[in-house]
Amino acid sequence: MAGVSGCIKYSMFIFNFLFWLCGILILAIAIWIRVSKDDHEIISSGDSGTNSYVAVNILIAVGAIIMILGFLGCCGAMKESRCMLLLFFIGLLLILLLQVAAGILGAAFKSESDRILNETLYENVKLLSATDDNGKAFQKVLAEFQEEFKCCGLVSGAADWGNNFQQNYKSCECSKVPDSSCTSYDGKYVYKQPCISFIKDLVAKHIIIVIGIAFGLAVVEILGLVFSMVLYCQIGNK
Repeated sequence: MAGVSGCIKYSMFIFNFLFWLCGILILAIAIWIRVSKDDHEIISSGDSGTNSYVAVNILIAVGAIIMILGFLGCCGAMKESRCMLLLFFIGLLLILLLQVAAGILGAAFKSESDRILNETLYENVKLLSATDDNGKAFQKVLAEFQEEFKCCGLVSGAADWGNNFQQNYKSCECSKVPDSSCTSYDGKYVYKQPCISFIKDLVAKHIIIVIGIAFGLAVVEILGLVFSMVLYCQIGNK
């Protein structure tokens, strides 16, 4: 009977160690995107606010599961445990199938997601002219965003601020020498560009990061399926 190939066995161990490190990296990146305040509070506030980070939340769960599977694969390879290797194979296959399903659903509902994002942003304009605590909290977040990205207002420019403009113009005020990117509004020189385009760009950047991780992970997962099944069969033929 053929024995277990030492090359396959240790390749499987090294692969799963790297797989475990990938899980840590995915978890770290997903958490970084999740806690980023650049656009999260702006697109999740308001009456029609929606959770735009479902994909990121899924990645957090996937990263944690991959760490567990990587550990399971390492132990299965070193102990030559068919049970551990089978569990590793099944778990990895389920993750791969879920990724494919999530990708198909994401592509199918892309236009719907864009529509919901637009509706949320336009709905949140009301918060800029509000005077309640919810409105003030949102105004503080947008003021910080305006200062960082050199924009003013949410969708229509400085006019979005309504009666609150004079109290918040500082965050979108142009330099002492205004240029073509500035405009005059209510006696102040402010940035002409509304923040909606910058917010959409940030959301798109986060989506690209998620897609890139998913594709790279799919390649690693397929290799893991092959390695684990080869080692599983070799152990069975001992």
